[in-house]
Amino acid sequence: MDVEIEVPSHFLCPISMQLMRDPVTISTGITYDRVSIERWLFTCRSRICPVTNQPLYDAVLTPNHTLRRLIQSWCTINSHHGFDPIPSPKKPVDKSEILKLIQDAKRHPEKQIKCLRRMRSIAQWSDGNRSCMEECSSDAVEFLTTVVLNENNADSVSEACDEALIVLHHLSLTDLQMRKLVNDGESGFIDALLRVMRSGTIRSRSHTMVLLRSLLEVADPAQLAAIKPDVFQETARILKHGLSFPPHTIKASLELVVETVRWGRNRIKAAESGMVSVLVELLIDTRERRLCELVLVALEQISRCAEGRAELVEHAAGLAAVSKKILRVSHVASDRAVRIVCLVCRFCGSFRVLQEMVEVGVVSKLCLMIQVDCNERTKERVKHVLGLHSRVWRDASCIPAHLLSSYPSLENVN
Repeated sequence: MDVEIEVPSHFLCPISMQLMRDPVTISTGITYDRVSIERWLFTCRSRICPVTNQPLYDAVLTPNHTLRRLIQSWCTINSHHGFDPIPSPKKPVDKSEILKLIQDAKRHPEKQIKCLRRMRSIAQWSDGNRSCMEECSSDAVEFLTTVVLNENNADSVSEACDEALIVLHHLSLTDLQMRKLVNDGESGFIDALLRVMRSGTIRSRSHTMVLLRSLLEVADPAQLAAIKPDVFQETARILKHGLSFPPHTIKASLELVVETVRWGRNRIKAAESGMVSVLVELLIDTRERRLCELVLVALEQISRCAEGRAELVEHAAGLAAVSKKILRVSHVASDRAVRIVCLVCRFCGSFRVLQEMVEVGVVSKLCLMIQVDCNERTKERVKHVLGLHSRVWRDASCIPAHLLSSYPSLENVN
């Protein structure tokens, strides 16, 4: 009498409900059979985890070797019940296959999309395949950048460009390769990336931002100082819709701002792009330490120009959002927040602004700062701010009486 053997549920692919032959894990932590999840991601072009319904910010498929060995052992034990041993996983590709894909895409434009999909699949498979791709990275990067440069549709990003950006995102470009892309002014690669950021999908804009951040990291100061205002405008758009993008894209966007606003007139460009308002809103919404620090560093740099300070004080929550992070995030965040307040007090210290500082708690935070253990230079800045406007604040009852009695050192701040 035949005995029916039940396959363990964790051996079954959640999509096909069949025994997995090449189990891979995606970013949500769920394991699927490679064939099924590749069809879901690349043929159906879905970016949602089938089990959790969570958005997928990348399509990296990580082989689950432990589960595969367990399935192999189970199949061997139950071979007499008709379960054949599962075949070995796909062998790593070699350099010749990648070069052939590039040649086919160049010679036969109608095959370009198919070749790019294959290259993307290779780049995402495993470290071994990525290493093989990087062995011929010179040819690959030249081909992929050409695809991006040929993007002329102002209304949307073509599938070919989207696929090329994904592959570039997964490749580890050398500093030399990135400098070539930045320095080759005739190629207009930065302009091409900006076109993608204006009209691309969430995914393509995310990959483009990370790539642009890496490119500007190797640029020289003269190139950074000459950066186009569009860079700040498109970066502000991404930060404004931060919940739609993966965390690493938001981090890359903030790092780009911090890196570029230190040079030339970029502070003015950033202020005119609406960046200050976007950063204030992000500061209100985020609690992650590193993001708070990056936002405050960017705000402090932009506040060094009159346009940046004007945008900050005009924002209804600008001063309140900055002061709220004092003594609540880190020493770095507190120091940057105090610098911002100091800049506002020195150059925008109108009665309205000083009164707002009392109402939103800025003055109270400053009073606390001189009583706690913090950087001495930061404490000196605090004392300078309190001394700069103590007469106005006292005359207008800006410092509550209980603070004056609790912190008598304020009497000697002048």
